[in-house]
Amino acid sequence: MIHVTICRRSQEDQAIEAYQVEGHAEFDVPGKDLVCAAVSAITVGTVNSVESLTGVVAGTEMEKGWLDVILPLDLKPESMAQVQLILESMIVMLQTIAVNYSEYIAIHTTYNEGG
Repeated sequence: MIHVTICRRSQEDQAIEAYQVEGHAEFDVPGKDLVCAAVSAITVGTVNSVESLTGVVAGTEMEKGWLDVILPLDLKPESMAQVQLILESMIVMLQTIAVNYSEYIAIHTTYNEGG
C-alpha cells in the first residue's frame, strides 16, 4: 500500500509544510502498476510544478518507494499562497485516486502544533 502523509502547520493554520510518500501499491506487477504510476506522477509532478511555477525550491529526498518533500519556512505571502494552491491540488488528485483504489493508497494528515 502507498501511504501519503500531509504535514500541516496546525489545526488552525492548515498550511502544508511537507509531504511524504512511501510504499508500493502492488495493484499490478512493476511496470504495469497504474496506481503507483499515477501517484508517482502526481507527487513528483507537484514538486516540479512548485519550482517551475513559483520559483520555490523544496527540499526533497527520493528513493525507490519513498519521496520526502519539505517546503522552505521563509516564503513570502504571495509565494506561500501559490505553493499552497498547487499542494492542495495534489491532495485533490490523490483523493480522486483513493476513491476507487482505497485498498492501494491511504492519505494521512499530521499537524506540527509547535508552529
